[in-house]
Amino acid sequence: MSILHINTSARLEASNSRTVSGYLVQRLAETEGASQIIERDLVKQTLPALSPEDLVGVHGSHDAEPDSLLARHLALSNELIGELKQSRTLVIGLAMYNFSVPFYFKQWIDYVCRAGVTFRYSSAGPEGLTGVERAFIVSASGGTPRGGSADFASTYLEHICGFLGVQSVHHIDASGSKRQPEKVIAEAQEQVDRLLADLSTAG
Repeated sequence: MSILHINTSARLEASNSRTVSGYLVQRLAETEGASQIIERDLVKQTLPALSPEDLVGVHGSHDAEPDSLLARHLALSNELIGELKQSRTLVIGLAMYNFSVPFYFKQWIDYVCRAGVTFRYSSAGPEGLTGVERAFIVSASGGTPRGGSADFASTYLEHICGFLGVQSVHHIDASGSKRQPEKVIAEAQEQVDRLLADLSTAG
């Protein structure tokens, strides 16, 4: 089993999403084994911004030959897509900012959503091509309840996962900056343990 672990929190220390998603990856490796764990930290490894022209180019919407900058964007896109396609499991430490995903995580999404590569349109509608079996989304926000009317991050990311062909999506809530961090993390880790136990029983 290969795991792709993506971190998005701007906090490098004392981050609920980083702590709990790391715990989840560790538990998956212990209980199911992992042939490879790919770490993609979008804060430590920021992605280059895509200009409007390069965004169009990466998505293959024009026929012009790529210049050197676009060629580098395409190479990075291929690298990120390669990490995704070789993974059975996707684990995302999702920090919710202003009710949605961080802009640098949106960049990652723009790099990996490519027609004919990670999805295609068929007579039945969009069809994901990544082959990822499952995603775990560990969400953390200051005061926005996960799944509430102001949470535009969780539903958006769940839709993106389905669009890319992820077969099942599971949520872990690590929110609560107004409460004791130790209690929030302990409760989220309990969610992880229960979820993995349920999945093991169902499997």
